[in-house]
Amino acid sequence: MSVRAATVAGVGVTVGFDLDMTLIDSRPGMAAAMNALGTESGLPLDGERFAANLGPPLDDILRGFEAPEERIPWLIDRFRALYPEVVVPVTVALPGAAEALRVVHQAGGNTVVVTGKYAPNAQLHVDALGLEVDEVVGELWSTRKAEALLAHGAQVYVGDHLGDVRGAHAAGAVAVSVATGPCTREELAAEGAEVVFDSLTEFPEWFANRFAGQAA
Repeated sequence: MSVRAATVAGVGVTVGFDLDMTLIDSRPGMAAAMNALGTESGLPLDGERFAANLGPPLDDILRGFEAPEERIPWLIDRFRALYPEVVVPVTVALPGAAEALRVVHQAGGNTVVVTGKYAPNAQLHVDALGLEVDEVVGELWSTRKAEALLAHGAQVYVGDHLGDVRGAHAAGAVAVSVATGPCTREELAAEGAEVVFDSLTEFPEWFANRFAGQAA
């Protein structure tokens, strides 16, 4: 079935998308920001390791780097302050991201980004890259993503991490995965993703076929 045909068939479908390594590749900037934070704080923060495993909340990441608990609030605030100038300018949209969002809108649906990232910084990415997103919800991770997915009536959630699959399931949404992040195809499938794509370039055809016959 063509995407054009889905304009009628898929009307009203709300699709949630993760941000990092689903819609955007923020790894170079994330590594640079974490390394800068390590230099400023004098802590052994590994930007490259951080960027290779994007997904979990920043406070959990910092604890994993053995940052002292009492310093974590300042570290988070400082990372967020560095973010607009260090991360946003060097971040790019992943292949198929713009078209995946567009096909939902062409079908009369809505798109919502649900991310663990600080929402104002997530919005900066959406604006800088001109992504067609109706709503951005931040600071939700794994099954807590269901809060936003349920609030927006999302029927599908697309992400790159096992936590995204869990969030979709917790919301009763179809879990769609892309193997563009830290998790393998096998891991994502074993977690219960309905489908795993190599990239979002495969999403439009799947979306058209999956929602064929759905009435408005």
